[in-house]
Amino acid sequence: MNLIRVILADDHEIVRNGIKLLLERQGNIQVIAEVSDGKQALEKVASLQPDILIVDIRMPVLNGIETTRRLTQAKTATKVLVLSMHDDEEYILQSIDCGAYGYLLKDTNQLEFIKAIETVAKGEKYFSGDISKVLVNRYLSVKSEPAVSSSPSEMQVTSTITYDLTKREKQIYKMLYQGVNNKEIADQLKKSIRTIETHRFNIMKKVGVSNVVDLLRKVEAEPALKKLLLDS
Repeated sequence: MNLIRVILADDHEIVRNGIKLLLERQGNIQVIAEVSDGKQALEKVASLQPDILIVDIRMPVLNGIETTRRLTQAKTATKVLVLSMHDDEEYILQSIDCGAYGYLLKDTNQLEFIKAIETVAKGEKYFSGDISKVLVNRYLSVKSEPAVSSSPSEMQVTSTITYDLTKREKQIYKMLYQGVNNKEIADQLKKSIRTIETHRFNIMKKVGVSNVVDLLRKVEAEPALKKLLLDS
């Protein structure tokens, strides 16, 4: 993978230092600038044209949501990845509506953080499993048309869909589809959150998607897959 050029926008210097240290250990990510507010972020993006702007929600002068909105309106090639301590539905949905390519919570583990950056750098969306319940609710609320019924011949073809999912993966996939977040899944299955996240990564790889939203849409798009999960 090519070098991913990143700008960090967070008003806490100690947070920026920690993120920079983590990212530059990866070898394929370079932090080219650090700023403490949204106005500075817009100026640095304009002059340096990074691949990704990692932005906090709460910042002085200009917050992360407004910064994201302005970058989207400017049609810049820079993609915004929100990294926030806030899991409020309002913040999450506003960020997505304003054009954020991803949203992670600050307690996200290193594996998922790096995966999110690499995914967004490729122009794909990435949202933390911890906010999947919010995205599920949004997705379900905007659905206006029922899934198109498949013909008998189509059902015969799609009925063979398995994606080689294990029994545990089908169980977790079903719970995600039902709006259960990673922590709740971990509690119910008496597993660590990291174990659940690893299963989720494997499920997304097998199904051929890169984020939770597409993982859920896949169920609606393929009736046989939906039946497989709900019957498991």
